[in-house]
Amino acid sequence: MTKKSTKRSKTKPRGRVDRYDPSEIEPRWQQRWEADELYRAGIDPKRPKYYFLTMLPYTSGDMHIGHWYAMTPSDARARYLRMRGYNVMFPPGFDAFGLPAENAAIARGIHPRDWTYANIDNMRRQMRSMGAMWDWKREAISSDPEYYRWSQWFFLKFFQNELAYKKMSPVDWCPQCNTSLAREQVITEKRVCERCKTPVTKKDLEQWFFRITNFADELLDFSLLDWPEPVRLLQTNWIGRSEGARATFHTEHGDAFEVFTTRPDTLWGATFMVLAPEHPLVEKLTTPEQHETVHAYVEEAKRQTDIEREATDREKTGVFTGGYAVNPVNDERIPVWVADYVLMTYGTGAIMAVPAHDQRDFEFARKHGLEVRPVILPEGVEALDGKTMPEALPVYGKMINSGPLSDTPADKAIDRTNAYLEERGIGKAAVNYRLHDWLISRQRYWGAPIPIVYCPEHGQVPVPEDQLPIELPADVEWLPTGESPLKLHPSWKHTTCPICDREAERDTDTMDTFMCSSWYHLRYLSPDYDKGPFDPVEYDYWMPVDTYTGGIEHATLHLMYTRFFHKVLRDLKLAEGHEPMMQQRNQGQILGPDNQRMSKSRGNVIDPDDVVRTHGADTMRAYLMFAYRWSDGGAWNADNIQGVIRWLNRVWTLCLETANAQASGPMPEDVRTLQRKLHQTIRQASHDLETFEFNTVISALMELTNAITDARDAGMAGHESYQETIETLLLLMAPLTPHIAEELWMRLGKPYSIHTQSWPEFDPEIAKEEQITLVLQVNGKVRDRVQVPASITDDEARQMALENESVQRHMAGAEPRQVIVVSKRLVNVVV
Repeated sequence: MTKKSTKRSKTKPRGRVDRYDPSEIEPRWQQRWEADELYRAGIDPKRPKYYFLTMLPYTSGDMHIGHWYAMTPSDARARYLRMRGYNVMFPPGFDAFGLPAENAAIARGIHPRDWTYANIDNMRRQMRSMGAMWDWKREAISSDPEYYRWSQWFFLKFFQNELAYKKMSPVDWCPQCNTSLAREQVITEKRVCERCKTPVTKKDLEQWFFRITNFADELLDFSLLDWPEPVRLLQTNWIGRSEGARATFHTEHGDAFEVFTTRPDTLWGATFMVLAPEHPLVEKLTTPEQHETVHAYVEEAKRQTDIEREATDREKTGVFTGGYAVNPVNDERIPVWVADYVLMTYGTGAIMAVPAHDQRDFEFARKHGLEVRPVILPEGVEALDGKTMPEALPVYGKMINSGPLSDTPADKAIDRTNAYLEERGIGKAAVNYRLHDWLISRQRYWGAPIPIVYCPEHGQVPVPEDQLPIELPADVEWLPTGESPLKLHPSWKHTTCPICDREAERDTDTMDTFMCSSWYHLRYLSPDYDKGPFDPVEYDYWMPVDTYTGGIEHATLHLMYTRFFHKVLRDLKLAEGHEPMMQQRNQGQILGPDNQRMSKSRGNVIDPDDVVRTHGADTMRAYLMFAYRWSDGGAWNADNIQGVIRWLNRVWTLCLETANAQASGPMPEDVRTLQRKLHQTIRQASHDLETFEFNTVISALMELTNAITDARDAGMAGHESYQETIETLLLLMAPLTPHIAEELWMRLGKPYSIHTQSWPEFDPEIAKEEQITLVLQVNGKVRDRVQVPASITDDEARQMALENESVQRHMAGAEPRQVIVVSKRLVNVVV
């Protein structure tokens, strides 16, 4: 028999091809796409909609690597969905109010508006350089009066429905500058004002709140959401739902105050009380002898943050007020202390201390010589002596030393105690939340003014809707102290009452910037609409947001406020559905080359503009998606970007070589191999783009590029399957590297635009491997690896293993006791 020749013809050498020059290609396509409104997303009932949203940037002036890492992979997935047939909206915008603009005004003598809008111009340029499919017609900027008119309108709706209210609340205060301070203005380690270095204290101011606590239980329900578990856990812990009881104690003077406890069964073990330094009863309870000590302690506590006060590794301090309270379950007189680890923002600002069953209380009691009285006896323990206990026992068990409820078993202790409290009118079962209402007042200028006026006769009066927006005055004076110019403006705050037309004053606070960012996804629907915050026709088509991407650092503020905001609008019949965003995903963080967080002070900042100028946006996009798992991030590595550069240049060369190539007799198995790799790549890219695994998509495309190179060298260039593979490679690259894909698509003579083409479909039969590797073991040790047909059955695999020469040699003539087959993977012969 004549042996068949396996010699392969080589592709004829091609002439030189044009050099890949992203600096020429990318701006040209960006301009054309925008001029053609290629990414304009309008209502189209014939296509399924997909609202893809990535978090809008703050107008700091520069788009950093973190912006690129969040936005360009999100853009890749949005483009992929568009190619899958969805009508995708991917809008841009800017979160433009906030403190940095005011700091710039003071430091540089520039108006916050001028600073902000100059930054927006630069950031627009940078966002355009990404090559993302932004629908610029939908751009929204939160500091535009046309935008914050509706932020004020929403405030009025909250106010009219008793969801906005005003109360006294502490703020960080600089007595030297005579102004409140934001967190960023306080030097954390020393708790001093960043401007004048004066020690910061707390001061009570009347401030506006939203009743987010009304929605606490609903915010704990994530059943409709495809959100990451860490985000749900962070929100759950932030809301902090606790079940227990509220019990009413009285001071010796007869003043009642409530205590919330998750362990009402330990009430008989309360041997002292602790109040937060801010509790209104502290001053009333403090005796003359203790006044100086308590006052000094309270003032020191005011200089600390809640986080510092709650730190578990910090020694618990406190001072005795000299006053006493009465325990309602046994009428015992117990001392009242003040301690900074108790916060007014959690529970009632007062706790009953049960040192036998709470370690913090135990340490405090031992330090100050207070009684430790056990009232819970754990199973297996015969007796407890509070004087000799080495530590607290925070356990459930039989109630002891508990008056009429002594001997109550553990499984009935809490229910019986709650019933006991309610029967005697001294307490009842209750639920407590760590979450407190959303404080939205800011004593700042650069924010949306609160649309309330104060009339001597009518008090708080909402501004009529037809007078919105209440615009910020442009002619403001900036003092080095940072005091809000709205307070100092000679005329802006002076107005008339909408009810009686008498002289009145405007509220000089502005709203928390999270107020504006809690509904920006709605303004994107119709940014020029002037009959409401959004066009209801657009709402009905586009909402809810299908996918929302951004950093996990926003889990407990922005993301929760946005959910709350939506639920309020739903209840007010302004929106539909229970959630605003159905799927949410978080990217990781790109660190500097030194594996530290990027910062100018460390000198490790990578400027995306520099990378784009040097290597192009597609290189930047592909590197960010290839070098890291998107949800993890990692350290920037300038050397690794070279691999991406080489890949894009290889794709460029392969595609341009194809233009005039002629096949020279490829072998059938070469054709099958290339087709199999192509369909496997389509399958993997489709799956991984669905699951945000961008790194493995790029990796698969690199492997396909290698396979195309092998096919070219095997004489396939010019063959129809080779041409199909080249064209499909570009379609797969289009969402990830949109510029080079568009350019090469055009150069292959294909119709404009590649971004309006359909995503390729894979054939499972073609993607199947013809052969697989079967591992053969004897007593669990690998003895051979053999290539077998992918269709092999378990019985055939068993028989092949028993007949294998290496397996037989290691069996040494012994009979097999068992043959274990893991289908299409391995056979283990046990002897």
